[in-house]
Order: sequence, then C-alpha cells, then structure tokens
Amino acid sequence: MPAHYIYLIIAVIAETIGTSALQASAQFTRFWPSVVVVVAYAASFYLLALALKVIPVGILYAMWSGLGIVLIAGIGYVVFGQKLDLPAVIGLALILIGILVIHLFSNTSAH
Repeated sequence: MPAHYIYLIIAVIAETIGTSALQASAQFTRFWPSVVVVVAYAASFYLLALALKVIPVGILYAMWSGLGIVLIAGIGYVVFGQKLDLPAVIGLALILIGILVIHLFSNTSAH
C-alpha cells in the first residue's frame, strides 16, 4: 500500500480518536480527554499534510471526512448508545459508496 494511503488511514484513526475524546471531554471540562483531543487532531492534521503531497486536497478531504463520519457514527452507536435510524444508515452507506467510487474509478485520486 502506498505511503500516502497509510498516512490517510492513520489520520482518519487519529481524527476518530480525537472526536471520540471530544465527546468524553464534556466540553473540555475533563483534562485527560481534552489532552487526547488536541494530540489526536494535531497528529491527524500532520498526517493529512503528508498525504497532501500526493492526493489533491478535495479528494483527500472527501475521503478523510467521509471515513471519519462513518467511524464516528459507529462509535457513537456502540460506545455512547446513540441511535441510528434507517435513513442515517442509508446515508452512511452512500458516503462509503462515494469513497469507493473515488478510489476505484477516479483518475483524480492518487493510486
């Protein structure tokens, strides 16, 4: 797997950790979850910057934010007990389909 995709995947994981910690930080009133938010987002943006050397910004951001949305929705469901109705599940599936279309069929995406 090319390095820029590894950077992107780790950036998505870091962003997901940061967003989960944001929920746990209780609006930055809890110290350690707040520290995790800052460190995770810093790592995510650094890795995005590395991936930007190869992947165009619009495509990179679409994949990063789309994957992050799907992962956070799953974590919200499993960890925080947040419900997902059928339209939400369909919407999340469409986001994943969009990412796959970009990755598999677009020449704009760096392979």
